[in-house]
Order: sequence, then structure tokens, then C-alpha cells
Amino acid sequence: MAIGDSGRIVIEVDPKFKKDFHKILAIKGITLKDWFLEHAEDYIKNSDQLKIFES
Repeated sequence: MAIGDSGRIVIEVDPKFKKDFHKILAIKGITLKDWFLEHAEDYIKNSDQLKIFES
């Protein structure tokens, strides 16, 4: 997958998965962008913590 300079992230998923995922997010009142940023930030933070244990 190409990595460009824009702020966009594009992934291809099964259309049914996409529909189900957006439905759940709507019920919870959050956007896909908000969900992604929250989980990606947690992932990055936890990845940094793992480096401490690798030393």
C-alpha cells in the first residue's frame, strides 16, 4: 500500500463489514475518524511502552 503525504488513510474492507461497523459507531454516537484516532493513539502509546521492555 502506498504511503503518501496527505492526511488520508484508505483501506478496503468487505461492504457488509463496513455497513455493520458504521451502524455500531452510529449507535454509539461516534464517527469512524474519532474511533480510529482514539484506537490508533492508544496503539502508538502502548507500542512506545513495549520498547521499554525490549531494552
